[in-house]
Amino acid sequence: MSSAKLFTPFRVAGVELANRIVIAPMCQYSAEDGRMTDWHLIHLGQLAFSGAALLTIEATAVLREGRITYGDVGLWSDETEAAMGRVLSSIRRYSDMPFAIQLAHAGRKASTEVPWKGGEQIAPNGATGWRTVAPSALAYLPNEIPPVALDRGEMERIRDAFAQAARRAGRLDIAAVQIHAAHGYLLHQFLSPLSNVREDEYGGSLENRIRFPLEVFEAVRASFPGDRPVGVRVSGTDWAEGGWDIDQTIELSKALEARGCSVVHVSSGGLTADQKIPVGPSYQVPLARAVKAATKMPVVAVGLIVDFEQAEAIVATGDADLIALARGMLYDPRWPWHAAAHFGARVKAPKQYLRSQPRRYPHLFDE
Repeated sequence: MSSAKLFTPFRVAGVELANRIVIAPMCQYSAEDGRMTDWHLIHLGQLAFSGAALLTIEATAVLREGRITYGDVGLWSDETEAAMGRVLSSIRRYSDMPFAIQLAHAGRKASTEVPWKGGEQIAPNGATGWRTVAPSALAYLPNEIPPVALDRGEMERIRDAFAQAARRAGRLDIAAVQIHAAHGYLLHQFLSPLSNVREDEYGGSLENRIRFPLEVFEAVRASFPGDRPVGVRVSGTDWAEGGWDIDQTIELSKALEARGCSVVHVSSGGLTADQKIPVGPSYQVPLARAVKAATKMPVVAVGLIVDFEQAEAIVATGDADLIALARGMLYDPRWPWHAAAHFGARVKAPKQYLRSQPRRYPHLFDE
């Protein structure tokens, strides 16, 4: 029997996780007017056989104009809900891995080209572009068209769209919701003083800058089944002078915890092109550790977690409760299998794949 903590069960609110490995949301930019396609069936289907504990659906726009690109998945209409339902129902025929979904609005980082075509902003009069919105009329890059500063009515519309998307996620029997407040997207834009220079009750002080993200959280929490977790993904720091930092992240996390937040997923950066990120293995783990030390919520660590012993050390030392993999899972969709073999642990595999179990790991698979 393995002693690796990475393969011990863990509970987040009403969701029982088989181990501590989470598949992070990864945009595929392959939807059609917000609707999932067969690409998503293939992509999510293979990850659902990975042996991880939870599979998070990519950043899913709550409004059409909240997409990063014209290829983003959405959950703003009956049509987008039906398309997602088709994909999930097909996968669920063969995998019981629970799904989470990341609900998002890109704010000023919306209306861009897909990454493999350069990822640059598309002008509002472009065939696949639209006018972006943000807390303040500050562009992400100097050469971009500035967003329109949101008024209170539009903010309420966005808040309500998050809530409606959460209701749709509940109808789709999605196990958990993650609100995207990281990587420079709309809710992060409200948090950071580098992107939020409002002079009303939503700008200025920390209390004011966290107000709208907290309102969105409360609306989502009220709209998603109460026995299922609602978490938040945050950027622990902007990695830029005068920006959002870990101390502010801790205060936000405490406010979220007081409102019933189930889990915090700690990433970083994405708010400004002036960021200076010290990229390296586990470079974001200290941010997760700081949030975990200041709250009682489960915490997810993410970012260049690639090695088995590295992942085990993060959860075994208590730096975080769960680890999340993104690009590493794309490169090696069987990473949890290989980690389980390394530690002498067991992992669930579909019965069609049981014969692939190597002879040197005779107790690797659970059916």
